[in-house]
This record gives sequence, structure tokens and C-alpha cells, in this order.
Amino acid sequence: MGECAVSRSRPVAEGERGNPLLKSLTPLIVDAGIPVALYYVLSDGFGFSTVAALGWSSVVPALRTVWDLVRSRSVNGLALLMLAVNAVGLALSAVAGDPRLMMAKDSGVSSVVGIAILFSVRTKRPLMTAGLKPWVTKGSAAGNAAWDRLMAGSERFRRAERRFSAIWGTALLTECVVKVIGAYTMPVHTMVWLGTVLTVVAVLAAMLIAGGSCADPMEKMVKAEVGAEVAVHSGVLTGDPGVARRRTGVVRNDGKTAGQL
Repeated sequence: MGECAVSRSRPVAEGERGNPLLKSLTPLIVDAGIPVALYYVLSDGFGFSTVAALGWSSVVPALRTVWDLVRSRSVNGLALLMLAVNAVGLALSAVAGDPRLMMAKDSGVSSVVGIAILFSVRTKRPLMTAGLKPWVTKGSAAGNAAWDRLMAGSERFRRAERRFSAIWGTALLTECVVKVIGAYTMPVHTMVWLGTVLTVVAVLAAMLIAGGSCADPMEKMVKAEVGAEVAVHSGVLTGDPGVARRRTGVVRNDGKTAGQL
């Protein structure tokens, strides 16, 4: 159990249907809600030991990670990392005989996810970008093209992309540290449900902070870039280019296009 819940997303095809809220909450339900319920069912309902209940309840998020990899058309770095973390956690569950040690171990192993996300901020493709891009571009071809242009020409856009992963990595790493401390200072049964509460708080905090400071501005920049491109192809930019651009409302007064902001 103890896995830090991270929303793992795949590119959304244009026109794909589904409830965005439900899709965003599915990882949290599967990775946190179901394992907690399964723990109490096995320990209180079927008489499993605390160690056995913790071990079996961690199988669910591991299987979901494998399924995500199988159904994905491309390899997702974050999904691979989550699979590795689950595999190591399950392997160590077989040798850990103390429930507190198991909970601390699971949180410690899962903290690798937060650390890896933080390290990826310095790479060309931060780990959280795979989940961020579909939300910002809405999965449209025009949005994806605008994203690529902004990534190539806008330092502000690239900073927001890196900051998004930095916020998520910090939130998840902090959650895991608190869980390790709680594993040795709180009753085991209390930490089972409290660990889920900590996960929910960490995820919601990351969503609110990263969404407001990074995803929302990036989405607005993509919309502006798409609008500028549509204006160009529809023949709006005629005569004096500087005046025409201002009329479209998608370019600042200094004449810079969205991709240059």
C-alpha cells in the first residue's frame, strides 16, 4: 500500500468522450481508496494478519499500473516508474514482518516517485508533462501544434511546464515523509486511513496550486496561439501586419506573438 497517488494520463483523442472529473479521480480511487477498503475487509472480515492485509492490498495499484502500460500505445516514463515502485514494494512486503516497517518501507519506496519527478524538472521532458499536455491542449491537433510552437519559442511556457512537475514532486515527496513519520508515531489501523487522507490532501493541494499557477496560464497561452494561427490562415492578417495582429486580440501591444511571450 502506501503508494503516492499520481494521476497517470494518456493523450486524449479529439472527440473522445468521458467525464473528465471521473477520469482524474480514477487513479486516486484505485490506488488509495480500494487498497484501504481491501485492507479492512481482509484484516477485520477475513482475519488476515496486518502484514498480510497490507501486502495483498498493495496488489491492486500494481496491477493497475501494469494494465496502464499494456493498453498504452507508447511508453510513459511516469507509468514505468510507478510500476517499478510497485514491484519493489511488493517484493519487500514478502520480507518485512513488522506492519510499521512495512508502512514506512512502502512510503519510503514511493518517495522515489516524488524525487524522480523533481529530478526530471531539469530534463527536456519533466515526468508530469505526459498528464499535463492533454489537459492543456484538450487533445486537439491545433492545440498540440500550438503546444509544440510554444515549447520551441516561449521561455515562459517552458518555465510553467517545469514548475508544474516541481510542485507535484514536492507535494508527493512531502506526503511520503509525513507517512514515514506517522508509521512510527501513530497506531497502525489509524495510519491505514490517515495515509489515504494525506494522499488526498497532497493530490488536491498539488492540483490546486499547480493548476492555478501553471496549467491555467499554459492553457490560455495555447488558446491564444491557436487563435493567432487561425487568424493567419483565415486571411485576417492583411495590410499592416502589426495593426491586423492587434485586431485579432491574440497578440500583445508590443507585437510579440503568443509563441514569443
